[in-house]
Amino acid sequence: MSPIAVGAPGAVEHTVLVATTRERDARPGTLFNGERASFLSYARIDMSIPPNHVPGQIEMPDSPPGDPAANFVVRDASYLDNDKAFVQALNAQLRKRPKGSRRMFVFVHGYNTLFAEGVYRISQVTHDAKYDGVPVLFTWASRGKLGDYVYDTNSATAARDSLEHVLRLSLASDADRVDIVAHSMGNWVTVETLRQMKISGDMRNTDKIGITVLASADIDLDVFKSQMRRFGQPAKPLYIVTSKDDQALRASKLLAGEQSRVGDDADAAELAGLGARVIDLTDVKADDPMNHSKFAQLAEVAPQLREVLAKGIALRHGVLAESGASAGGAIGSIVALPITLVGAPIKIITGQ
Repeated sequence: MSPIAVGAPGAVEHTVLVATTRERDARPGTLFNGERASFLSYARIDMSIPPNHVPGQIEMPDSPPGDPAANFVVRDASYLDNDKAFVQALNAQLRKRPKGSRRMFVFVHGYNTLFAEGVYRISQVTHDAKYDGVPVLFTWASRGKLGDYVYDTNSATAARDSLEHVLRLSLASDADRVDIVAHSMGNWVTVETLRQMKISGDMRNTDKIGITVLASADIDLDVFKSQMRRFGQPAKPLYIVTSKDDQALRASKLLAGEQSRVGDDADAAELAGLGARVIDLTDVKADDPMNHSKFAQLAEVAPQLREVLAKGIALRHGVLAESGASAGGAIGSIVALPITLVGAPIKIITGQ
């Protein structure tokens, strides 16, 4: 995370705002570690994406701080003092966009993720998706170690109130729309936070929430069903990105006493019946050996995916409109979109 003063021709820069429950770390090039803080901290980081970037990949430097012509690198990084400074920085970025197009998305990372990894991932997703809004990373205190699954679970749970606070600041900002993307264990803290916001009865500005994407969700399926019962039928699109060959979720299922996880649930129609739209990437070849980060590849086709979804995937007399090939069932219908990753179609399962 050590900044590089000089950029590279053809590199593209993105400003990432950070809200975190991690401890600040004074070591050079670190900013935050994996231990829990008792208060929220904020930062602004300017990231540079190299001209040779391959969609879905993160070109990590072999040694710090990296080469901006070949690697993801930090161009500038600084702490923000408090809530006010965070909102001021957010609004400054939003006001670079015209009114009506002031969008932002909050990304919540998963288990076994170091601070720097979260920053690099949100930068890659923002860049590959050609997202024209403001990226905000909410990073809870993961130690980034495989053996600390329980610690990470408790850290995510402890971060619920902080994530709610950040979402409420975002919804009260100049943003016209706030999208939410969560990955893996980050889904646990995200869905729990949205649930407690619903229970509180304070729904001010929640009409600004756009889409919510739950990718590779490490949530017990029965727990998720109870959460969805609290929400009721979602007013805005809720997308669940699944893959039946997700090895990380298989390990989580084993740790959880063979209880199914949302992100690898074999019954996608059941999830669709709860009011979600399921994006099934089982047939897509993953870039990681655990098949756990396919959502990052999805960013590459996000512009086309947005266009297709904007047309509507509505059932008309049992047939999916704008669908291409489809096959129906009692609970939901499956559509193979005219978009592929690594030669495989993206499937969407939607409820009746």
